[in-house]
Amino acid sequence: MARGVKNEKDSSAPYDFCFVNERPVDDISLEVFYKPHTITLLTVAIIVIIYSVYTRNEDNIENNIWAGIQCVFFFFLIISVLAFPNGPFIRPHPAVWRLVFGVSVVYLLVLLFILFQSYDTVKSIMYWFYPDLIDFRIDSEKEYGVNCSDITFERVWSHVDVFAFGHFFGWAMKAMLVRHYGICWTISVAWEITEIAFAHLLPNFIECWWDAIILDVLLCNGCGIWLGMVLCRKLENETYEWESIKSIPSTKGKIRRAVLQFTPASWTHVRWLDPNCTYMRFFAVYQLVFFWLVTELNTFFLKHIFEIPPGHPLSVGRIVLIGLIVAPTLRQYYSYVTDPRCKRVGTQCWVFGAITITEAIIWSKFGLELVARTQIQNILLWLLIQLVMSFICLYICVLYAKRNQSPLETEVTKDSQASTSTESIVKPSNAQHSKVTKRKNKFANGPIKT
Repeated sequence: MARGVKNEKDSSAPYDFCFVNERPVDDISLEVFYKPHTITLLTVAIIVIIYSVYTRNEDNIENNIWAGIQCVFFFFLIISVLAFPNGPFIRPHPAVWRLVFGVSVVYLLVLLFILFQSYDTVKSIMYWFYPDLIDFRIDSEKEYGVNCSDITFERVWSHVDVFAFGHFFGWAMKAMLVRHYGICWTISVAWEITEIAFAHLLPNFIECWWDAIILDVLLCNGCGIWLGMVLCRKLENETYEWESIKSIPSTKGKIRRAVLQFTPASWTHVRWLDPNCTYMRFFAVYQLVFFWLVTELNTFFLKHIFEIPPGHPLSVGRIVLIGLIVAPTLRQYYSYVTDPRCKRVGTQCWVFGAITITEAIIWSKFGLELVARTQIQNILLWLLIQLVMSFICLYICVLYAKRNQSPLETEVTKDSQASTSTESIVKPSNAQHSKVTKRKNKFANGPIKT
């Protein structure tokens, strides 16, 4: 992602939606990896198909169906690489993010197909793919959050399991994506309130106070947010210049440069909220918080209604896929929220919104018996608390930013308001491919994006 700078004189600066939806790759050093190979790809795909069709055994109808599904998925991913947009990222290669977008589209289509099936049909399909789920049942008799007054070191330590480390590293990644202390802490606290509001539907949401407040919010989530923000600050304070791998003389240097291809090409200093933002910015950030909570809720409701264990490939695969989708989604949503020139959201952001809503419709349809036990007053109170708490937290963030605004930032803000040209995210002007990591002044690369 490129640093937000002001470029009033350069009329060739790319339109922002195009830049976050299909970012171009500048200064290509190894052209063989960026040239289109459509004929070669088609030839290889056809050879693979011909070999598979004439060499496989067709006696088993289930194997035939599975082979057909794999072939359809294979060709759809090929079309994704050829036709879909790059998105806002170019590392390690734009084709990787085209594949991510393609998989997200396939996932959305599968969700839409499931939406029009019966519960028994969906379970039969799941059992066909994963026979191990036939014998799995959720233990509805298990009690959660009992004997909370019994606080011992052994009991507290027993809660430090793989899920605790998952919380920690998960929040470190979330902080690196959101890059804002206030929003991260708002989501963290709001999720604990969400668990309380839906605990009458999902028993595993019931936790002892010390588990929710100390272990979850303060330790796992808090330390993860801190680590993620520290990494963000470190990456913001680096200068990104990239040297062509062909110009590096040593083999060790070439290997190092190849490894660095999997690191960001640049790093954006994001600014979700500024002292002069309008109420619409508040609403946009609140919408981000709300969709984030719904995405988390979908995870637990889908596992509970379709009886899928937490460590199952279906659960883990969905979490990994959502994590990959969220990265470009947040970048596109940030541009849409903060840049007046960006008039529409990116395609990956649109698909993610459709996935989130469709998942919620699925668990509400197939879990109708569970949803019917919903305590309406709890949900209404939850919505009200989320709204009030989010706006209070975001308002405090704006006041804090205004109080700590430096004279240079104030002058930049005034100039931005007086200018007819709005700030936009433009491509790096000097993206030669060699990394130099040196400290620089916070405002050395121009004004901060508001």
